[in-house]
Amino acid sequence: MTMVSYKKDPALVEAVSVARSAIVDFAPSDQIGEHLGVKADGERLITHRFAAHRPGYRGWEWFVTLARAPRSKKVTVCELGMLPGEDALTAPQWVPWSERMTEAETGQAAQASNT
Repeated sequence: MTMVSYKKDPALVEAVSVARSAIVDFAPSDQIGEHLGVKADGERLITHRFAAHRPGYRGWEWFVTLARAPRSKKVTVCELGMLPGEDALTAPQWVPWSERMTEAETGQAAQASNT
């Protein structure tokens, strides 16, 4: 798999306040922490990350993806949300019930399907 590296658009990189204000529409400003960085996702497409200080979401981060049209100075918010960071508490990977069953439960399920 080839990784494409995109150039960071200066206007989008500098639009930290635009990204932060987009989050304020969904969360109180005291739940939006420090700016953690930016990542170029495509041509004229940047994602800003902020620490999230939301109760119950330790280690999570806000993200806001911004874009702009060619030759335009107007920055547009594409999407925003929260993603788990490296230290985030997350649910364990889902395991199907059939793989979690004990031998006794497997026998009971087989008996039940035969009646």
